[in-house]
Amino acid sequence: MPFWEEKSLEEMTAEEWESLCDGCGRCCLLKLEDEDTGEIYVSDVRCTLLNGNTCRCNNYAERQRLVPDCIGLTPANVRTISWMPRTCAYRRLAEGRGLAWWHPLVSGTPDTVVEAGVSVAGRTVPEGSVRPTDWEDHIVSWPDAEPPDAI
Repeated sequence: MPFWEEKSLEEMTAEEWESLCDGCGRCCLLKLEDEDTGEIYVSDVRCTLLNGNTCRCNNYAERQRLVPDCIGLTPANVRTISWMPRTCAYRRLAEGRGLAWWHPLVSGTPDTVVEAGVSVAGRTVPEGSVRPTDWEDHIVSWPDAEPPDAI
């Protein structure tokens, strides 16, 4: 039985926890909050550290120091962060939905994240290229979309 099916998020080793990230980059898209309603909107503007082609952090070890708004995921907070993408493995497991077919731990290849349309690769703009006053113009709905259960 795979570790993600037999262990809770809290029981996983650091290596197992890190392997849950499918590398989609959706959590690294900048979010905007409506001050009146508290509603969160996702933009196609990516964090300054996210590589737009590989969807990997350019400085993962120092990301929280370099980007103070970067949130390190833990078993406790993945259950409470409302803007976590529905496709996120951490969220899926916390909600008891299991890993999706496109997840590299299931498919055996990171290519399925791109094939399924889950990856943000090639679909974002760098944070430094957009003035914060223009972020509203970059609100998109696709980061909330989930691909079909099977291909």
